[in-house]
Amino acid sequence: MKIRVISSRDEIGSLMPNEKIVHMAFRASNVDFLNLMQRCPRLRAVQIPPSYQKTMSNAIRGFLKMQGVELLEGDVWGHRKDINEYFTVPDEAVDAIKSMNESGTNPEEIERQVQRTGKLGSDLVRYIAKAKTMA
Repeated sequence: MKIRVISSRDEIGSLMPNEKIVHMAFRASNVDFLNLMQRCPRLRAVQIPPSYQKTMSNAIRGFLKMQGVELLEGDVWGHRKDINEYFTVPDEAVDAIKSMNESGTNPEEIERQVQRTGKLGSDLVRYIAKAKTMA
């Protein structure tokens, strides 16, 4: 699973229209989110750092929800944008989430185990578990 990391509003115009998950590494305005949705109509999730979550408007939260886009809180630890524009969730983490979910493991336990080994945020772990259940 790949997450496109966006470092500035200037990068929104260069996104591929088929992006499904993005991480906003800058404090995006409402206009930035609208531009993002216009550029990427297949978008399913937007991850933002926890510090940005508190200042985000309810209007844009509602807009994303109406569009079917999940808002995730979290960071992309250890990612270097100068090397790769995508943060890749390790296949081992995705497989672990899928297998624990299928075996009926408690969601909180899945989060705890995967966060420890994969350095993934709890919202992202829950999103992956839900996406893999539906797939």
